[in-house]
Amino acid sequence: MAKYAHDEIVPYNESELEKKEQVAKMFDSIAFRYDFLNRFLSAGIDVRWRKKAIAQLKALQPKTVLDVATGTADVALMTFDALHPDKIVGIDISDGMLDLGRKKIAKRNLQHVIELQNGDSETIHFPDNSFDAVTVAFGVRNFQHLEKGLGEMLRILKPGGKLVVLEFSKPKQTAFKAFYNFYMKVIAPGAGSIVANNKEAYAYLNNSVQAFPEREQFTALLESTGYTNIYFKPLTMGICCIYCGSKK
Repeated sequence: MAKYAHDEIVPYNESELEKKEQVAKMFDSIAFRYDFLNRFLSAGIDVRWRKKAIAQLKALQPKTVLDVATGTADVALMTFDALHPDKIVGIDISDGMLDLGRKKIAKRNLQHVIELQNGDSETIHFPDNSFDAVTVAFGVRNFQHLEKGLGEMLRILKPGGKLVVLEFSKPKQTAFKAFYNFYMKVIAPGAGSIVANNKEAYAYLNNSVQAFPEREQFTALLESTGYTNIYFKPLTMGICCIYCGSKK
């Protein structure tokens, strides 16, 4: 199985833990400020990005949805609001994030629809052909083995099911690119240090974005993994992209 540059990017370079363990530790440490920092650092645009990603499933009207790297369940809750599936399962490797997500779900009394589990994208504990749709928002960069994670998500999709990935990308416009690079290298880690006392997490954000196989590279990877009807949509001058693929 192929290795990709982003597979080697880790939050804590001095740590001997493997990537997925480091990522879980990192998200546990910033969970209490994660939602706030998302809204603050993106000026609230991240909510629109998530809604646009979920809208890619509107024609499918999925009854069962798996949200991978669900974090604090933002996408799971937005998916319920937009599509009203019968069942949404969210998996994540960070118990700290899941705890916050469960509180948000309980506050809306949606425990009968949305269930959160500790789970790893590379070994999803559901049978083949279990879900109509799979969503991943800002999570595939954190996969320790990208190709393996994509294969697992394909496996648990039903035939005709659809994967929707929302992920950061690098803008192409020269003038905006300079501002973007400064923001990601300086502003975001600085805010992470002040607000969440974790500069490493937001330095990791930039490093993993820079190394991620984006746009045509990622769609080619989806194709080689076995997805069909693949396309991508850049958002907000290319700061992030929606990627979609289906299962035959």
